Amino acid sequence: MTLEHAYQRAVTALRQADALLVAAGAGMGVDSGLPDFRGPQGFWRAHPAYAHLGLQFVQLANPRWFRSDPALAWGFYGYRRNLYRRTQPHSGFAILRRWARELPRGAFVFTSNVDGHFQAAGFGEDAVFEVHGSLEWQQCLAGCGIGHFPAEATDVDVDMETMRARPPLPACPRCQGLARPNVLMFSDGGWIDTRSAAQESRFQAWLGGVEKLAIIECGAGEAVPTIRRGCEALAGYLPQATLIRINPHDADVPAGHVSLPLAAQAALEELDLRRSAR
Repeated sequence: MTLEHAYQRAVTALRQADALLVAAGAGMGVDSGLPDFRGPQGFWRAHPAYAHLGLQFVQLANPRWFRSDPALAWGFYGYRRNLYRRTQPHSGFAILRRWARELPRGAFVFTSNVDGHFQAAGFGEDAVFEVHGSLEWQQCLAGCGIGHFPAEATDVDVDMETMRARPPLPACPRCQGLARPNVLMFSDGGWIDTRSAAQESRFQAWLGGVEKLAIIECGAGEAVPTIRRGCEALAGYLPQATLIRINPHDADVPAGHVSLPLAAQAALEELDLRRSAR
């Protein structure tokens, strides 16, 4: 299929849909200016301090550091949260939000990103399923029973030379013990998933009223394939669903669906122009 044909099929699906599923992985944020962590070298280029320590992303995204070295753990997650808060979502988010307002059944977001950018771009909290949680929420490391709670509005103070957090570190408002992000990490048996589970229930209820679904998947790679697999399962299960996969690196799709091997912002802007043309 040529790129022109792919655009035509995508626009047809968008015009015929009564609902939009916006699915996003880490690549969605690259056009907003967030680092591309593809492979250890990409992560180390963004964070040279971790290269000196020989620590990769997968090693750092592990809850054990909150017990053995909380300053290192909050340096990693605090820096990311600070960065996400300073970064403005790119124009593609607004395009998706506008499309959602024009559809009878609106849109739902299905994302592995923990940056809170869909809410920042105007998507309602009740229409977002953050399958891996969010850095804008925290939980008590000691498990005092508070469950999940909003993160403080203030940033974590991180030494950019060492990537270690300076005290005071985020604390539980009930017991004053150390807090950790309410996100799913690697080898994480302590994640409190009640917020994500409630989001999933709302997502499933929304899907029950959808007839013709357009799935726009942006920047969901194969390294952590949660979003890709979820979208492919939906596209195979729902008879009137079309998957439009936007990805400059991993754009292959199941037969009958649409591949756009482009960055998210550029593809969404072009689709918007074509969708509005008559």
